[in-house]
Amino acid sequence: MPPTRLELENLPDADVVALAQQGREDAFREIIRRYERPVFSLVYRMVRDREVAEDLAQDAFIRVLNHLDKYRPEFKLSSWLFKIANNVAIDHLRKRQLDTISMHGAPNAASQQEIEATSIDIESGGENALDEIEAKELGGEIERAIAKLRPEYRACIMLRHVEGRSYEEIATTLDLPLGTVKTYIHRARHELREALQHLRE
Repeated sequence: MPPTRLELENLPDADVVALAQQGREDAFREIIRRYERPVFSLVYRMVRDREVAEDLAQDAFIRVLNHLDKYRPEFKLSSWLFKIANNVAIDHLRKRQLDTISMHGAPNAASQQEIEATSIDIESGGENALDEIEAKELGGEIERAIAKLRPEYRACIMLRHVEGRSYEEIATTLDLPLGTVKTYIHRARHELREALQHLRE
């Protein structure tokens, strides 16, 4: 006897995907229910337009449905979904360079604490090459600088500083070698430093 909707909600991701791979429409709807918001949130941070993000998130789930047979349970479902969503967003950005990108936290952040936890902090010290810049006062300048980065660099910076993901997780999500991720982040920071140089002088 197939699981009920309530039972579906309690199943681990891998089991729900297995049912969706068998053609269970309610199982695919359960995947969307679990990941609709995080996928939308990731895409929205990349494109900064709610309507466009909604369309792209929908496109991402269509790609997920079309490629569900390629999913392997040894990978985290969230990483696989984010990789597809990120590719959709990057494809869009390559076609249309955007003017602005917000650094003021995730669009679904419900409290000041969440906003602070999910906003990009270019001035966090340590590995961050921009630590002498007072990022909060220069938000607009930094937003414009990030908007001018190549989509691949922007994706890495967003995943690193907004999502707080490790280099290894970024490599998995973007399907890139670890060394490439480190290079992209290094180059992105260098470009941001160059773009913001005038603010220090």
